[in-house]
Amino acid sequence: MTPRPRFAERFESYRPSKTALGWSCLLCAVATVVVGFGWGGWVTGGDAAAMESKAAAGASANLAAMVCVAQFHRDPDAAMQLVALGKLDRWERGDFIKKGAWATLPGMTDSVSGAADLCAETLTASEAG
Repeated sequence: MTPRPRFAERFESYRPSKTALGWSCLLCAVATVVVGFGWGGWVTGGDAAAMESKAAAGASANLAAMVCVAQFHRDPDAAMQLVALGKLDRWERGDFIKKGAWATLPGMTDSVSGAADLCAETLTASEAG
């Protein structure tokens, strides 16, 4: 009786067919794509562009909110306006800031989207703290 060859010997002598080799390459490529998009953080060009525009809009709103806070504090009636702002409900504060024109950047006619709300949050947080 001949002894059974060890696993390493069997592995070394194995020669896959071209079909098996082709299918294994195809399955490895598909698995790479699935893992990359599913868990690897890969995104399509459209998703990347959407994330970029959302980040740019958020950065613009943050910058405009900081300018808004500075403009608010330069107002001669800033203390009274801050008290009035604090008495308003949270959802009314952005409109109050827009009406006061503090969220409008110099040279612009309209305020940056989201800046008034961020400005109101910053101002009321500084009042509370």
